Amino acid sequence: MRGSRRPMSVVLGWVRRQPPKVKAFLAVVAGMAALVFIRFIVHDHDNLFVAAEAAHALGIGVLIYKLTKEKTCAGLSLKSQDLTALFLAVRLYCSFVMEYDIHTILDTATLAATLFVIYMIRFKLRSTYMLDKDNFALYYVVLPCAGLALLVHPSTSHNIVNRICWAFCVYLEAVSVLPQLRLMQNTKIVEPFTAHYVFALGVARFLSCAHWVLQVLDTRGRLLTALGYGLWPSMVLLSEIVQTFILADFCYYYVKSVFGGQLVLRLPSGVV
Repeated sequence: MRGSRRPMSVVLGWVRRQPPKVKAFLAVVAGMAALVFIRFIVHDHDNLFVAAEAAHALGIGVLIYKLTKEKTCAGLSLKSQDLTALFLAVRLYCSFVMEYDIHTILDTATLAATLFVIYMIRFKLRSTYMLDKDNFALYYVVLPCAGLALLVHPSTSHNIVNRICWAFCVYLEAVSVLPQLRLMQNTKIVEPFTAHYVFALGVARFLSCAHWVLQVLDTRGRLLTALGYGLWPSMVLLSEIVQTFILADFCYYYVKSVFGGQLVLRLPSGVV
């Protein structure tokens, strides 16, 4: 086991020593390679969206285990959970009034689990909540997302309010993890269950992004036309890419920590 970890540690150590531009280039290359790999092994790319929801649900499952067994919510951002519940609730509303499908069922289950996490943090385990560290101002993300949704939203035949709500949940999902990253930046040390949860979010974001990118490639761009005209199709793809890259740096240190045999993840300054 030790021998299998050493080569990976050497590679990760080499990557860490590279300048930012080289790291960005390597990240793009790794992402493209992963997309090519997924495209050949997953025949129905709609399954990637289901897999993304499953990864998200798995991450929340880790949180619920932490809250119920460890009896602590230390290291968890209540504000990130509030944002998650908000975009899930809006997306669930849009699913009911615009396109009811399997994603509606998955979103319902994920929202229920997220509300349980919020209940545990806000009421049952309030004494262990790091209020002073969870200091990200929510209006920094909610107001810009709402404003952007008013300006750029789908051009479908649905009611204008529903289209704006749809755009709002897409934009909010892309940045909902920022308060959690801010809290981890403040503490610098991330305990295992929280690290597993955030890494699961990173995997979910990547799978969701891969789903959209591969769908565009498979339809040779026709999917963008189906989404509407104007800036909206590009904003959907951009939102998926943004939320993937937001978590990319953390996922790198998570993998490095796992292969290094460290149970507690220590983040250098400026990582998130």
